[in-house]
Amino acid sequence: MPHDTPLIATIVAGLGLAFVFGALAQRFRFPPLVGYLLAGVAVGPFTPGFVADQALATELAELGIILLMFGVGLHFSLKDLMSVRAIAVPGAIVQITVATLMGMALSWAMGWSIGGGLVFGLALSVASTVVLLRAMQERRLMDTERGRIAVGWLIVEDLAMVLALVLIPAFASLQNGNGDVAAADPLAARFGLGLTGVLLLTFVKVGVFMAVMLLVGRRLIPWILHYIAHTGSRELFRLAVLAIALGVAFGSTKLFGVSLALGAFFAGMMLGESPLSQRAAQESLPLRDAFAVLFFVSAGMLFDPGSVIREPWPLLATLFIILFGKSVAAFLIVIAFRHPTSTALTISASLAQIGEFSFILAEIGGASNLLPKAGRDLILAGAIISIMLNPLMFAALDWLLPRLERRRADASTPAATPPAEIPVTQLTEHTIIVGYGRVGRLVGEALQQRGHPFLVVETSEDIPKQLKGAGVENITGNAARSNVLRATNPALAHALVIPEAFEAGQIVEQARAANPALHIVARAHSDAEVDHLKSLGADKVIMGEREIARGMIEELDTRPPDAAPELAPERTAEGVQIQA
Repeated sequence: MPHDTPLIATIVAGLGLAFVFGALAQRFRFPPLVGYLLAGVAVGPFTPGFVADQALATELAELGIILLMFGVGLHFSLKDLMSVRAIAVPGAIVQITVATLMGMALSWAMGWSIGGGLVFGLALSVASTVVLLRAMQERRLMDTERGRIAVGWLIVEDLAMVLALVLIPAFASLQNGNGDVAAADPLAARFGLGLTGVLLLTFVKVGVFMAVMLLVGRRLIPWILHYIAHTGSRELFRLAVLAIALGVAFGSTKLFGVSLALGAFFAGMMLGESPLSQRAAQESLPLRDAFAVLFFVSAGMLFDPGSVIREPWPLLATLFIILFGKSVAAFLIVIAFRHPTSTALTISASLAQIGEFSFILAEIGGASNLLPKAGRDLILAGAIISIMLNPLMFAALDWLLPRLERRRADASTPAATPPAEIPVTQLTEHTIIVGYGRVGRLVGEALQQRGHPFLVVETSEDIPKQLKGAGVENITGNAARSNVLRATNPALAHALVIPEAFEAGQIVEQARAANPALHIVARAHSDAEVDHLKSLGADKVIMGEREIARGMIEELDTRPPDAAPELAPERTAEGVQIQA
Protein backbone atom coordinates (compact mmCIF):
# COMPACT_ATOMS: atom_id res chain seq x y z
CA MET A 1 0.00 0.00 0.00
CA PRO A 2 1.55 3.37 -0.97
CA HIS A 3 2.13 5.72 1.93
CA ASP A 4 4.23 8.78 2.73
CA THR A 5 7.67 8.13 4.19
CA PRO A 6 9.19 11.59 4.69
CA LEU A 7 11.85 10.37 7.10
CA ILE A 8 13.10 7.68 4.72
CA ALA A 9 12.93 10.09 1.77
CA THR A 10 14.94 12.71 3.67
CA ILE A 11 17.63 10.22 4.74
CA VAL A 12 17.88 8.59 1.30
CA ALA A 13 18.00 11.91 -0.57
CA GLY A 14 20.43 13.42 1.94
CA LEU A 15 22.89 10.52 2.02
CA GLY A 16 22.53 9.70 -1.68
CA LEU A 17 23.22 13.23 -2.91
CA ALA A 18 25.90 13.71 -0.23
CA PHE A 19 27.69 10.69 -1.68
CA VAL A 20 27.45 12.00 -5.26
CA PHE A 21 28.48 15.57 -4.44
CA GLY A 22 31.09 14.40 -1.95
CA ALA A 23 32.69 12.13 -4.56
CA LEU A 24 32.72 15.00 -7.07
CA ALA A 25 34.31 17.31 -4.51
CA GLN A 26 36.98 14.70 -3.75
CA ARG A 27 37.60 14.26 -7.50
CA PHE A 28 38.32 17.98 -7.85
CA ARG A 29 40.56 17.89 -4.74
CA PHE A 30 38.10 19.71 -2.45
CA PRO A 31 37.15 18.38 1.01
CA PRO A 32 34.05 16.10 0.78
CA LEU A 33 32.43 18.38 3.35
CA VAL A 34 31.88 20.91 0.52
CA GLY A 35 29.93 18.26 -1.37
CA TYR A 36 27.77 17.48 1.67
CA LEU A 37 26.83 21.15 2.03
CA LEU A 38 26.03 21.44 -1.70
CA ALA A 39 23.87 18.30 -1.42
CA GLY A 40 21.86 20.11 1.26
CA VAL A 41 21.48 23.12 -1.03
CA ALA A 42 20.20 20.78 -3.77
CA VAL A 43 17.43 19.28 -1.58
CA GLY A 44 16.65 22.55 0.19
CA PRO A 45 13.64 24.80 -0.36
CA PHE A 46 15.61 27.41 -2.32
CA THR A 47 16.45 25.20 -5.31
CA PRO A 48 14.08 23.48 -7.81
CA GLY A 49 13.29 19.77 -7.68
CA PHE A 50 12.85 17.51 -4.65
CA VAL A 51 12.61 19.32 -1.32
CA ALA A 52 13.41 17.29 1.79
CA ASP A 53 11.36 17.65 4.97
CA GLN A 54 13.15 20.48 6.74
CA ALA A 55 11.70 19.71 10.17
CA LEU A 56 12.90 16.12 10.00
CA ALA A 57 16.25 17.23 8.61
CA THR A 58 16.65 19.55 11.58
CA GLU A 59 16.05 16.70 14.04
CA LEU A 60 18.51 14.51 12.16
CA ALA A 61 20.96 17.41 12.33
CA GLU A 62 20.53 17.47 16.13
CA LEU A 63 21.63 13.83 16.21
CA GLY A 64 24.58 14.82 14.03
CA ILE A 65 25.49 17.59 16.46
CA ILE A 66 25.35 15.18 19.40
CA LEU A 67 27.62 12.64 17.71
CA LEU A 68 29.98 15.31 16.37
CA MET A 69 30.43 16.81 19.84
CA PHE A 70 30.73 13.35 21.36
CA GLY A 71 33.62 12.69 18.97
CA VAL A 72 35.25 16.02 19.89
CA GLY A 73 35.05 15.13 23.58
CA LEU A 74 36.29 11.59 22.95
CA HIS A 75 39.45 12.88 21.28
CA PHE A 76 39.95 15.90 23.53
CA SER A 77 43.53 15.87 24.75
CA LEU A 78 44.48 18.08 27.67
CA LYS A 79 48.05 16.80 27.27
CA ASP A 80 48.28 18.15 23.70
CA LEU A 81 46.92 21.49 24.85
CA MET A 82 49.30 21.80 27.80
CA SER A 83 52.36 21.14 25.61
CA VAL A 84 51.68 24.32 23.60
CA ARG A 85 49.62 26.29 26.13
CA ALA A 86 52.05 29.25 26.14
CA ILE A 87 51.09 30.18 22.57
CA ALA A 88 47.83 28.31 21.91
CA VAL A 89 45.78 29.66 24.84
CA PRO A 90 46.50 33.41 24.57
CA GLY A 91 46.76 33.20 20.78
CA ALA A 92 43.38 31.55 20.31
CA ILE A 93 41.65 33.85 22.81
CA VAL A 94 43.02 37.00 21.13
CA GLN A 95 42.20 35.68 17.65
CA ILE A 96 38.63 34.74 18.66
CA THR A 97 38.18 38.20 20.19
CA VAL A 98 39.47 39.99 17.09
CA ALA A 99 37.37 37.92 14.68
CA THR A 100 34.25 38.28 16.85
CA LEU A 101 34.65 42.06 17.02
CA MET A 102 35.08 42.23 13.24
CA GLY A 103 31.94 40.12 12.78
CA MET A 104 30.01 42.32 15.21
CA ALA A 105 31.18 45.44 13.35
CA LEU A 106 29.87 44.00 10.07
CA SER A 107 26.57 43.02 11.70
CA TRP A 108 26.23 46.51 13.18
CA ALA A 109 26.69 47.99 9.69
CA MET A 110 23.83 45.75 8.51
CA GLY A 111 21.58 46.83 11.39
CA TRP A 112 21.48 43.61 13.38
CA SER A 113 21.10 43.30 17.14
CA ILE A 114 24.07 42.93 19.49
CA GLY A 115 23.14 39.31 20.19
CA GLY A 116 22.95 38.51 16.48
CA GLY A 117 26.30 40.19 15.92
CA LEU A 118 27.85 38.22 18.78
CA VAL A 119 26.69 34.86 17.38
CA PHE A 120 27.77 35.91 13.88
CA GLY A 121 31.22 37.00 15.05
CA LEU A 122 31.77 33.83 17.09
CA ALA A 123 30.75 31.69 14.10
CA LEU A 124 33.38 33.42 11.94
CA SER A 125 36.10 33.02 14.58
CA VAL A 126 36.27 29.21 14.85
CA ALA A 127 37.92 26.96 12.26
CA SER A 128 36.74 23.53 11.11
CA THR A 129 38.36 20.62 12.93
CA VAL A 130 37.84 18.31 9.94
CA VAL A 131 39.48 20.66 7.44
CA LEU A 132 42.40 21.66 9.69
CA LEU A 133 43.33 18.11 10.72
CA ARG A 134 43.13 16.90 7.14
CA ALA A 135 45.46 19.67 5.96
CA MET A 136 47.92 18.86 8.76
CA GLN A 137 47.86 15.12 8.01
CA GLU A 138 48.31 15.57 4.25
CA ARG A 139 51.47 17.60 4.87
CA ARG A 140 52.83 15.31 7.61
CA LEU A 141 52.72 18.19 10.09
CA MET A 142 50.89 16.51 13.00
CA ASP A 143 54.12 15.61 14.84
CA THR A 144 55.85 18.93 14.16
CA GLU A 145 55.83 22.01 16.36
CA ARG A 146 53.62 23.80 13.82
CA GLY A 147 51.14 20.95 13.85
CA ARG A 148 51.00 20.77 17.65
CA ILE A 149 50.41 24.52 17.94
CA ALA A 150 47.63 24.36 15.33
CA VAL A 151 45.90 21.46 17.12
CA GLY A 152 46.30 23.12 20.53
CA TRP A 153 44.91 26.37 19.10
CA LEU A 154 41.94 24.41 17.76
CA ILE A 155 41.31 22.80 21.15
CA VAL A 156 41.13 26.24 22.79
CA GLU A 157 38.72 27.42 20.07
CA ASP A 158 36.52 24.37 20.65
CA LEU A 159 36.48 24.98 24.42
CA ALA A 160 35.55 28.62 23.84
CA MET A 161 32.68 27.56 21.58
CA VAL A 162 31.48 25.05 24.19
CA LEU A 163 31.27 27.97 26.63
CA ALA A 164 29.43 30.00 23.99
CA LEU A 165 26.86 27.22 23.63
CA VAL A 166 26.13 27.64 27.33
CA LEU A 167 25.77 31.42 27.22
CA ILE A 168 23.83 31.92 23.96
CA PRO A 169 20.46 30.74 25.37
CA ALA A 170 20.88 33.18 28.28
CA PHE A 171 21.64 36.06 25.89
CA ALA A 172 18.70 34.97 23.74
CA SER A 173 16.37 35.67 26.66
CA LEU A 174 17.01 39.39 26.11
CA GLN A 175 15.43 39.22 22.68
CA ASN A 176 12.52 36.85 23.08
CA GLY A 177 9.17 37.96 21.80
CA ASN A 178 7.70 39.49 24.95
CA GLY A 179 10.85 41.06 26.28
CA ASP A 180 10.76 38.93 29.45
CA VAL A 181 14.37 38.08 30.26
CA ALA A 182 13.45 34.98 32.24
CA ALA A 183 10.91 33.56 29.81
CA ALA A 184 13.46 31.21 28.27
CA ASP A 185 13.97 29.46 31.60
CA PRO A 186 10.94 28.29 33.65
CA LEU A 187 12.92 28.34 36.91
CA ALA A 188 14.11 31.88 36.24
CA ALA A 189 10.58 32.92 35.33
CA ARG A 190 9.21 31.45 38.57
CA PHE A 191 11.54 33.53 40.72
CA GLY A 192 11.38 36.61 38.48
CA LEU A 193 15.11 36.75 37.80
CA GLY A 194 16.66 39.44 35.60
CA LEU A 195 19.48 39.06 33.12
CA THR A 196 22.15 38.74 35.83
CA GLY A 197 20.06 36.14 37.60
CA VAL A 198 19.53 34.18 34.39
CA LEU A 199 23.27 34.16 33.70
CA LEU A 200 24.07 33.09 37.27
CA LEU A 201 21.41 30.37 37.12
CA THR A 202 22.87 29.13 33.83
CA PHE A 203 26.34 28.87 35.36
CA VAL A 204 24.93 27.10 38.44
CA LYS A 205 23.17 24.53 36.24
CA VAL A 206 26.29 23.95 34.18
CA GLY A 207 28.36 23.70 37.37
CA VAL A 208 26.00 21.10 38.85
CA PHE A 209 26.03 19.16 35.58
CA MET A 210 29.85 19.20 35.47
CA ALA A 211 30.05 18.10 39.10
CA VAL A 212 27.69 15.20 38.45
CA MET A 213 29.68 14.16 35.40
CA LEU A 214 33.02 14.38 37.21
CA LEU A 215 31.86 12.66 40.39
CA VAL A 216 29.44 10.09 38.95
CA GLY A 217 29.86 9.94 35.18
CA ARG A 218 33.65 9.69 35.39
CA ARG A 219 33.31 6.40 37.23
CA LEU A 220 29.95 5.12 36.00
CA ILE A 221 30.46 5.53 32.23
CA PRO A 222 33.80 3.66 32.03
CA TRP A 223 32.41 0.99 34.38
CA ILE A 224 29.37 0.41 32.14
CA LEU A 225 31.59 0.19 29.09
CA HIS A 226 33.97 -2.22 30.84
CA TYR A 227 31.07 -4.42 32.01
CA ILE A 228 29.54 -4.60 28.51
CA ALA A 229 32.94 -5.38 27.00
CA HIS A 230 33.18 -8.44 29.30
CA THR A 231 29.97 -9.83 27.79
CA GLY A 232 31.99 -10.47 24.62
CA SER A 233 29.36 -8.95 22.33
CA ARG A 234 30.62 -6.34 19.87
CA GLU A 235 27.02 -5.46 19.02
CA LEU A 236 26.19 -4.62 22.65
CA PHE A 237 29.47 -2.72 23.03
CA ARG A 238 28.68 -0.58 20.00
CA LEU A 239 25.15 -0.01 21.27
CA ALA A 240 26.45 0.97 24.72
CA VAL A 241 28.68 3.66 23.24
CA LEU A 242 25.81 5.21 21.27
CA ALA A 243 23.39 4.90 24.18
CA ILE A 244 25.84 6.73 26.47
CA ALA A 245 26.40 9.53 23.94
CA LEU A 246 22.72 10.08 23.16
CA GLY A 247 21.45 9.38 26.68
CA VAL A 248 23.82 11.78 28.45
CA ALA A 249 23.16 14.51 25.87
CA PHE A 250 19.37 14.18 26.13
CA GLY A 251 19.37 13.73 29.91
CA SER A 252 21.60 16.76 30.47
CA THR A 253 19.21 18.92 28.46
CA LYS A 254 16.13 17.74 30.32
CA LEU A 255 17.62 17.68 33.83
CA PHE A 256 20.09 20.56 33.80
CA GLY A 257 18.94 22.71 30.90
CA VAL A 258 22.33 22.60 29.17
CA SER A 259 22.61 22.14 25.41
CA LEU A 260 22.67 18.77 23.69
CA ALA A 261 26.10 19.66 22.32
CA LEU A 262 27.58 20.32 25.78
CA GLY A 263 26.12 17.11 27.19
CA ALA A 264 27.56 15.06 24.34
CA PHE A 265 30.95 16.75 24.69
CA PHE A 266 31.18 15.79 28.39
CA ALA A 267 29.98 12.26 27.65
CA GLY A 268 32.85 11.93 25.19
CA MET A 269 35.33 13.38 27.69
CA MET A 270 34.28 10.95 30.43
CA LEU A 271 34.40 8.02 28.04
CA GLY A 272 37.79 9.18 26.77
CA GLU A 273 39.30 8.40 30.20
CA SER A 274 38.48 4.71 29.84
CA PRO A 275 41.15 2.31 28.55
CA LEU A 276 38.48 1.23 26.08
CA SER A 277 38.10 4.73 24.60
CA GLN A 278 40.00 3.88 21.42
CA ARG A 279 37.74 0.91 20.81
CA ALA A 280 34.71 3.06 21.56
CA ALA A 281 35.85 5.62 18.99
CA GLN A 282 36.31 2.95 16.33
CA GLU A 283 32.97 1.27 16.98
CA SER A 284 30.96 4.50 16.93
CA LEU A 285 32.78 6.04 13.96
CA PRO A 286 30.52 4.74 11.13
CA LEU A 287 27.32 6.04 12.71
CA ARG A 288 29.04 9.27 13.76
CA ASP A 289 30.16 9.83 10.18
CA ALA A 290 26.70 9.08 8.75
CA PHE A 291 24.88 11.50 11.03
CA ALA A 292 27.63 14.10 10.65
CA VAL A 293 26.95 13.97 6.91
CA LEU A 294 23.24 14.50 7.57
CA PHE A 295 24.14 17.44 9.80
CA PHE A 296 26.07 19.11 6.98
CA VAL A 297 23.27 18.34 4.54
CA SER A 298 20.77 19.94 6.93
CA ALA A 299 23.02 23.00 7.24
CA GLY A 300 23.15 23.28 3.45
CA MET A 301 19.34 23.18 3.28
CA LEU A 302 19.22 26.46 5.20
CA PHE A 303 21.34 28.26 2.60
CA ASP A 304 19.67 30.42 -0.02
CA PRO A 305 22.02 30.60 -3.05
CA GLY A 306 20.15 33.67 -4.28
CA SER A 307 21.48 35.64 -1.32
CA VAL A 308 24.95 35.57 -2.91
CA ILE A 309 23.62 37.48 -5.92
CA ARG A 310 21.26 39.75 -3.99
CA GLU A 311 23.82 40.82 -1.38
CA PRO A 312 27.36 40.26 -2.71
CA TRP A 313 29.06 42.95 -0.59
CA PRO A 314 28.18 41.47 2.83
CA LEU A 315 29.43 38.09 1.55
CA LEU A 316 32.72 39.61 0.39
CA ALA A 317 33.11 41.31 3.78
CA THR A 318 32.40 37.98 5.53
CA LEU A 319 35.00 36.19 3.39
CA PHE A 320 37.50 38.97 4.12
CA ILE A 321 37.08 38.36 7.86
CA ILE A 322 37.42 34.57 7.48
CA LEU A 323 40.27 34.45 4.97
CA PHE A 324 42.29 37.53 5.91
CA GLY A 325 41.05 39.23 9.08
CA LYS A 326 41.50 36.43 11.59
CA SER A 327 44.45 34.96 9.64
CA VAL A 328 46.40 38.22 9.87
CA ALA A 329 45.54 38.42 13.57
CA ALA A 330 46.83 34.86 14.11
CA PHE A 331 50.00 35.61 12.11
CA LEU A 332 50.82 38.69 14.19
CA ILE A 333 50.13 36.83 17.45
CA VAL A 334 52.48 33.95 16.55
CA ILE A 335 55.20 36.37 15.42
CA ALA A 336 54.76 38.35 18.66
CA PHE A 337 55.56 35.14 20.58
CA ARG A 338 58.82 34.91 18.59
CA HIS A 339 57.95 31.82 16.60
CA PRO A 340 59.32 31.37 13.05
CA THR A 341 57.54 32.91 10.07
CA SER A 342 56.86 29.40 8.72
CA THR A 343 54.91 28.54 11.89
CA ALA A 344 52.96 31.82 11.74
CA LEU A 345 52.02 31.27 8.09
CA THR A 346 50.98 27.66 8.74
CA ILE A 347 48.71 28.67 11.62
CA SER A 348 47.22 31.49 9.52
CA ALA A 349 46.44 29.18 6.59
CA SER A 350 44.99 26.55 8.94
CA LEU A 351 42.51 28.99 10.48
CA ALA A 352 41.39 30.58 7.18
CA GLN A 353 38.09 28.65 7.06
CA ILE A 354 35.05 27.90 9.20
CA GLY A 355 33.04 24.72 9.68
CA GLU A 356 31.22 22.51 12.16
CA PHE A 357 31.00 24.79 15.20
CA SER A 358 30.01 27.67 12.93
CA PHE A 359 27.01 25.66 11.73
CA ILE A 360 26.10 24.67 15.28
CA LEU A 361 26.22 28.32 16.37
CA ALA A 362 24.15 29.32 13.34
CA GLU A 363 21.54 26.66 14.19
CA ILE A 364 21.33 27.69 17.84
CA GLY A 365 21.40 31.40 17.01
CA GLY A 366 18.56 30.97 14.53
CA ALA A 367 16.51 28.80 16.90
CA SER A 368 17.00 31.40 19.67
CA ASN A 369 15.83 34.24 17.38
CA LEU A 370 19.19 35.95 17.79
CA LEU A 371 20.65 35.47 14.33
CA PRO A 372 18.62 36.63 11.31
CA LYS A 373 18.25 34.44 8.23
CA ALA A 374 20.71 36.66 6.37
CA GLY A 375 23.30 35.84 9.03
CA ARG A 376 22.86 32.10 8.54
CA ASP A 377 23.18 32.54 4.77
CA LEU A 378 26.42 34.47 5.18
CA ILE A 379 27.87 31.88 7.57
CA LEU A 380 26.98 28.98 5.27
CA ALA A 381 28.22 30.74 2.13
CA GLY A 382 31.39 31.78 3.94
CA ALA A 383 31.96 28.21 5.10
CA ILE A 384 31.45 26.65 1.66
CA ILE A 385 33.70 29.14 -0.14
CA SER A 386 36.41 29.28 2.54
CA ILE A 387 36.66 25.48 2.71
CA MET A 388 36.97 25.37 -1.08
CA LEU A 389 39.69 28.03 -1.04
CA ASN A 390 41.64 26.62 1.92
CA PRO A 391 43.60 24.04 -0.14
CA LEU A 392 44.64 26.88 -2.46
CA MET A 393 45.97 28.82 0.52
CA PHE A 394 48.06 25.83 1.58
CA ALA A 395 49.29 25.43 -1.99
CA ALA A 396 50.36 29.09 -1.94
CA LEU A 397 52.03 28.44 1.42
CA ASP A 398 53.97 25.47 0.00
CA TRP A 399 55.16 27.72 -2.84
CA LEU A 400 55.99 30.68 -0.60
CA LEU A 401 57.89 29.08 2.29
CA PRO A 402 60.94 27.83 0.33
CA ARG A 403 61.30 31.25 -1.30
CA LEU A 404 61.10 33.03 2.04
CA GLU A 405 63.80 30.74 3.43
CA ARG A 406 66.09 31.47 0.48
CA ARG A 407 65.44 35.20 0.69
CA ARG A 408 66.14 35.21 4.43
CA ALA A 409 69.38 33.30 3.84
CA ASP A 410 70.43 35.74 1.10
CA ALA A 411 69.52 38.79 3.19
CA SER A 412 71.53 37.58 6.17
CA THR A 413 74.65 37.00 4.06
CA PRO A 414 76.76 39.81 2.49
CA ALA A 415 76.72 39.63 -1.32
CA ALA A 416 80.51 39.67 -1.55
CA THR A 417 81.00 36.57 0.60
CA PRO A 418 79.75 33.02 0.08
CA PRO A 419 76.82 31.80 2.22
CA ALA A 420 77.82 30.77 5.74
CA GLU A 421 77.94 27.01 6.08
CA ILE A 422 76.73 25.06 9.08
CA PRO A 423 79.70 23.33 10.74
CA VAL A 424 80.01 19.72 9.58
CA THR A 425 79.76 17.15 12.34
CA GLN A 426 82.87 15.22 13.35
CA LEU A 427 80.86 12.00 13.68
CA THR A 428 81.69 9.11 11.36
CA GLU A 429 79.96 5.76 10.84
CA HIS A 430 76.95 7.37 12.49
CA THR A 431 73.21 7.25 11.82
CA ILE A 432 71.40 10.41 10.69
CA ILE A 433 67.81 10.66 12.00
CA VAL A 434 65.64 13.22 10.18
CA GLY A 435 62.84 14.23 12.53
CA TYR A 436 62.59 13.35 16.22
CA GLY A 437 58.87 12.72 16.61
CA ARG A 438 57.40 9.57 18.11
CA VAL A 439 59.06 7.18 15.65
CA GLY A 440 62.36 9.05 15.46
CA ARG A 441 62.60 9.16 19.25
CA LEU A 442 62.17 5.37 19.49
CA VAL A 443 64.90 4.85 16.89
CA GLY A 444 67.20 7.26 18.75
CA GLU A 445 66.62 5.58 22.10
CA ALA A 446 67.41 2.16 20.58
CA LEU A 447 70.65 3.47 19.04
CA GLN A 448 71.60 5.10 22.34
CA GLN A 449 71.13 1.81 24.19
CA ARG A 450 73.37 0.05 21.66
CA GLY A 451 76.03 2.73 21.95
CA HIS A 452 75.77 3.56 18.26
CA PRO A 453 76.53 7.22 17.41
CA PHE A 454 73.71 9.18 15.84
CA LEU A 455 72.77 12.73 14.92
CA VAL A 456 69.31 14.30 14.77
CA VAL A 457 68.04 16.86 12.25
CA GLU A 458 64.92 18.65 13.52
CA THR A 459 63.01 21.69 12.23
CA SER A 460 61.46 22.41 15.65
CA GLU A 461 63.26 24.74 18.04
CA ASP A 462 62.17 22.99 21.23
CA ILE A 463 63.35 19.43 20.55
CA PRO A 464 67.00 20.39 19.84
CA LYS A 465 67.16 22.06 23.26
CA GLN A 466 66.02 18.81 24.88
CA LEU A 467 68.53 16.79 22.84
CA LYS A 468 71.34 19.15 23.78
CA GLY A 469 70.51 18.66 27.45
CA ALA A 470 70.65 14.90 26.90
CA GLY A 471 74.03 15.15 25.17
CA VAL A 472 72.72 14.18 21.72
CA GLU A 473 74.27 16.03 18.79
CA ASN A 474 71.65 17.73 16.61
CA ILE A 475 71.18 20.25 13.84
CA THR A 476 68.21 22.61 13.61
CA GLY A 477 66.95 23.04 10.07
CA ASN A 478 65.30 21.42 7.07
CA ALA A 479 67.28 18.37 5.94
CA ALA A 480 66.11 18.95 2.36
CA ARG A 481 68.35 22.05 2.22
CA SER A 482 71.78 21.16 0.89
CA ASN A 483 73.76 23.04 3.55
CA VAL A 484 71.85 21.33 6.38
CA LEU A 485 72.25 17.85 4.92
CA ARG A 486 75.94 18.51 4.18
CA ALA A 487 76.46 19.37 7.86
CA THR A 488 75.33 15.86 8.83
CA ASN A 489 78.40 14.44 7.03
CA PRO A 490 76.44 11.89 4.94
CA ALA A 491 79.61 10.92 3.00
CA LEU A 492 81.04 9.28 6.14
CA ALA A 493 77.77 8.18 7.73
CA HIS A 494 76.61 4.59 8.16
CA ALA A 495 72.85 5.08 7.72
CA LEU A 496 70.10 7.63 7.17
CA VAL A 497 66.68 7.18 8.81
CA ILE A 498 63.71 9.31 7.74
CA PRO A 499 60.77 8.47 10.05
CA GLU A 500 58.62 11.40 8.84
CA ALA A 501 59.47 14.20 6.45
CA PHE A 502 57.38 15.99 3.84
CA GLU A 503 60.50 16.44 1.66
CA ALA A 504 61.70 12.82 2.06
CA GLY A 505 62.26 12.42 -1.68
CA GLN A 506 64.64 15.40 -1.86
CA ILE A 507 66.55 14.19 1.20
CA VAL A 508 66.96 10.66 -0.19
CA GLU A 509 68.13 11.93 -3.57
CA GLN A 510 70.77 14.29 -2.12
CA ALA A 511 72.01 11.75 0.44
CA ARG A 512 72.40 9.02 -2.18
CA ALA A 513 74.40 11.40 -4.39
CA ALA A 514 76.68 12.24 -1.43
CA ASN A 515 77.28 8.61 -0.43
CA PRO A 516 76.37 5.73 -2.79
CA ALA A 517 77.06 3.23 0.02
CA LEU A 518 74.82 4.94 2.61
CA HIS A 519 72.08 2.67 3.99
CA ILE A 520 68.84 4.68 3.69
CA VAL A 521 65.66 3.69 5.52
CA ALA A 522 62.54 5.83 4.98
CA ARG A 523 58.90 5.75 5.92
CA ALA A 524 55.98 6.01 3.48
CA HIS A 525 52.21 6.21 3.75
CA SER A 526 51.18 4.72 0.38
CA ASP A 527 52.37 2.27 -2.27
CA ALA A 528 53.03 5.12 -4.68
CA GLU A 529 55.23 6.85 -2.09
CA VAL A 530 57.15 3.59 -1.54
CA ASP A 531 57.90 3.31 -5.24
CA HIS A 532 58.85 6.99 -5.46
CA LEU A 533 61.36 6.85 -2.59
CA LYS A 534 62.90 3.61 -3.85
CA SER A 535 63.35 5.12 -7.30
CA LEU A 536 65.30 7.99 -5.72
CA GLY A 537 67.70 5.65 -3.92
CA ALA A 538 66.16 4.46 -0.64
CA ASP A 539 67.31 0.95 0.34
CA LYS A 540 64.31 0.19 2.52
CA VAL A 541 60.96 1.96 2.60
CA ILE A 542 58.64 0.96 5.43
CA MET A 543 54.88 1.35 5.26
CA GLY A 544 53.03 0.84 8.55
CA GLU A 545 50.28 -1.44 7.27
CA ARG A 546 52.74 -3.77 5.54
CA GLU A 547 54.94 -4.07 8.62
CA ILE A 548 51.98 -4.89 10.84
CA ALA A 549 50.88 -7.62 8.42
CA ARG A 550 54.46 -8.96 8.18
CA GLY A 551 54.75 -9.10 11.97
CA MET A 552 51.49 -11.03 12.22
CA ILE A 553 52.58 -13.49 9.52
CA GLU A 554 55.96 -14.02 11.19
CA GLU A 555 54.20 -14.70 14.50
CA LEU A 556 52.04 -17.34 12.81
CA ASP A 557 55.09 -18.90 11.09
CA THR A 558 57.11 -19.14 14.32
CA ARG A 559 54.35 -20.92 16.26
CA PRO A 560 54.14 -24.70 15.62
CA PRO A 561 50.72 -25.79 14.31
CA ASP A 562 50.16 -28.16 17.23
CA ALA A 563 50.82 -25.30 19.69
CA ALA A 564 48.39 -22.92 18.05
CA PRO A 565 45.50 -22.18 20.39
CA GLU A 566 41.91 -22.09 19.29
CA LEU A 567 41.13 -18.79 17.62
CA ALA A 568 39.93 -16.43 20.31
CA PRO A 569 37.66 -13.43 20.04
CA GLU A 570 39.28 -10.09 19.40
CA ARG A 571 40.64 -8.41 22.52
CA THR A 572 40.90 -4.85 23.58
CA ALA A 573 43.84 -3.16 25.25
CA GLU A 574 42.53 -4.45 28.58
CA GLY A 575 42.30 -8.02 27.31
CA VAL A 576 38.49 -7.89 27.31
CA GLN A 577 36.91 -10.19 24.72
CA ILE A 578 34.73 -8.66 22.04
CA GLN A 579 33.35 -11.16 19.58
CA ALA A 580 32.70 -10.25 15.95
